[in-house]
Amino acid sequence: MTFDPKSLYTIPKGVETRWASPENWDGERGAGGKENGRRKGSPFFYLPAGQEKVLAQVSGAGGTLRRIWITISDRTPQMLRGLRLDIYWDDAATPAVSCPLGDFFGHGLGRMRPFQSALFSSPEGRSLVSVVPMPFKTGMKAVVTNESGTDLTLFYYDVDYTIGDDHGKDVPYFHAHFRRENPTTHQRDFEILPKIKGRGRYLGAHIGVILDTEKYGDSWWGEGEAKIYLDGDAEYPTLCGTGTEDYIGTAFGQGRFDHLYQGCPLADEKNYQYSFYRLHIPDPVYFQKDIRVTLQQMGIWEEDNRNMLMEKTPKVYRAGPGLEEVDLRELGDDWPIGYFERQDDVSCCAYFYLDRPENGLGPITGAEQRMAGLTADEDMNIHEGI
Repeated sequence: MTFDPKSLYTIPKGVETRWASPENWDGERGAGGKENGRRKGSPFFYLPAGQEKVLAQVSGAGGTLRRIWITISDRTPQMLRGLRLDIYWDDAATPAVSCPLGDFFGHGLGRMRPFQSALFSSPEGRSLVSVVPMPFKTGMKAVVTNESGTDLTLFYYDVDYTIGDDHGKDVPYFHAHFRRENPTTHQRDFEILPKIKGRGRYLGAHIGVILDTEKYGDSWWGEGEAKIYLDGDAEYPTLCGTGTEDYIGTAFGQGRFDHLYQGCPLADEKNYQYSFYRLHIPDPVYFQKDIRVTLQQMGIWEEDNRNMLMEKTPKVYRAGPGLEEVDLRELGDDWPIGYFERQDDVSCCAYFYLDRPENGLGPITGAEQRMAGLTADEDMNIHEGI
């Protein structure tokens, strides 16, 4: 993410820096590191199943949440999906940010990988870091809730923010929303971001896909196009991509990479799981009245995978108008290649700025559905701070 170099040596009047952490819960001036005779007495907290904890809170002042760092002792998919992060702006009744902890920070499918983007990172795949700027005008509250069904022994964190920032009335609020569909529905595009009303900027998304190999084997899955419906678009979108891997800047397949604005930290070709992101920073997506973002689920049959696909699912729905079923065994040599509709397990965390502190999207997918069917890495240390 680019920034004005002057911001490094400009000291704004009336703006104060605060860190909220277990060593200074309220980020109060001169109140940090008091425990154990000032010798690291409270670096973490214990979060039992079913309980919540306020990570940071400001009342009666404007400011900017600038950085969040977290690490936890249990980094299984169930814990990363079972912990829910909610962030409220300006005493709003509903959260602007509501996501599983892992997905919010770019660890899709509850599987942590080292990566670095312009807004999120995990230097060695053991931490969760966000540097998304999140302005507020009269207050903020960040809360984590343990919905995993398992007690969490160690939760380390700090939330870094400033207070006293002068935000004009046109400065928008940051939002994030999680969704999962397992399986998706034929010819009903997965909604990365359901339709929301207001004025703002779509910032991008982290997306996770678990392929249905029982139906489709190892055939290519990423032919679906990303579509962004803007300001009254109905049947057709203003913005339309050319394929899933194309949307995140790669081509002809999808391997592991992480760049500033696009990447695929998880490309597990053995278990057919992928986690990837696109951040619209150099290519802003503005909306004035409303927005809706979708992704198609579409595969391809080719000469080199057609026999395998026929053994798994000889009849598929051809991509096109209607829902036409075709039998691959009967197509002959006249159809060596073609697109077909798929149903896979798709989840995402979408990010956007909006001109209001509430987005009207409602509660996110429940914990049981968020965690169902996720698998852990066999070769990664995911427990007790190892």
